[in-house]
Amino acid sequence: MAKSYERQEAKPHLAEEWVGKVYTFVCILFLVITIFSMVYFVASKGLSTFFVNDVKIGDLLTGLKWSPEADIPLYGALPFIFGSFSTSILAALIAAPLGFCAAVFMVEISPKFGRKYLQPVIELLAGIPSVVYGFVGLSVIVPFFRDVFPGQGIGIAAGALVLSVMILPTITTIATDALAALPSGLKEGSYALGSTRFQTIYRIVLPTTLPAQMTGIVLGIARAFGEALAVQMVIGNAPHIPHSLFESTSTLTSAITLSMGNTAMGSVHNNALWSLGLILMMMTFLFVFIIRMLERRSKL
Repeated sequence: MAKSYERQEAKPHLAEEWVGKVYTFVCILFLVITIFSMVYFVASKGLSTFFVNDVKIGDLLTGLKWSPEADIPLYGALPFIFGSFSTSILAALIAAPLGFCAAVFMVEISPKFGRKYLQPVIELLAGIPSVVYGFVGLSVIVPFFRDVFPGQGIGIAAGALVLSVMILPTITTIATDALAALPSGLKEGSYALGSTRFQTIYRIVLPTTLPAQMTGIVLGIARAFGEALAVQMVIGNAPHIPHSLFESTSTLTSAITLSMGNTAMGSVHNNALWSLGLILMMMTFLFVFIIRMLERRSKL
C-alpha cells in the first residue's frame, strides 16, 4: 500500500516537472529566435548599402561628409562615429570618479548614511526619462557653457555632461556591489599590518575590485553610446568632426532618429541609416564581449 501511494504521489510531481521544462524551453527558444531575428533584420538592411547600392564600406566608415541629398550623394559616417565615441568616453571619464567615490563612501566610510540617503538618490537618477535630462541640459548646461566658454554652448561637452549624469547610477551601483562583495579578510589583514583606512582603500580595496568596476564603466559607455534623445537636444547635430569640445557635432543615434522618418524604405539613404544601426549593434556586441572578459578576471 505504501509503495502504490508513493507512485501516485510521484506522478503529479513528474507532470509538473515536465510542464516546467517545456515552458522553460519554449521561453528560451522564443528569446533566441527573437535575438537572431533582430540581428538578421538589421544586418540584411545594413549590408544592402554595400551589396545592393554599391556604397563602399571604406567610404562609409572613413568618409568625412554626409550629404545624401546632394547631386553626388556622400555617405561618410566618420563624424557620427567620432561623436558617439567622444561623448560616451568623456561621459565615462566624468562619471567614473564620482561613482567610485560614492561607492567607497557608501561601503567603507559611512555605510549607514550612504545606504540610507545617498544610494536612493543616485538610484532615482536611473528612473528619470532621458527627455528630462535633455531639457535640463538645454535649459541649464548649454546657456552656462555659452556664457563661460566660446561658442554657442552646444557640443560634445554639453552632451558628455548630460550623459555622465545618466550613466552615474550604473557605475555607482556596480562599484557598490563589488566593494560590498569583497572578502572582509583582505581588509582585516591590511588593518592588522598597520595600514590606515585610506591606505587599505587605495592599495587593497580598489585594485582588487578593479575588474568589476571596469565592468561598470563599460556598461556605462554602452548606455551612453546608445542614447539618442538627450544627446540630440544638446549636441547640435552637425555632421562634421569638431575641433573643440564646444563645437556642435552629431552621433550615430542622432543621425538615425533625425532622418529615418524622412526616407523611403529601400532607398540608398534609408539603407545607409540601417548601416549606422548595424554599427551600433556591432559596438554593443563588442561591449558585451569586453564585459564578459572583465567578469572572468573579477573572480577572486
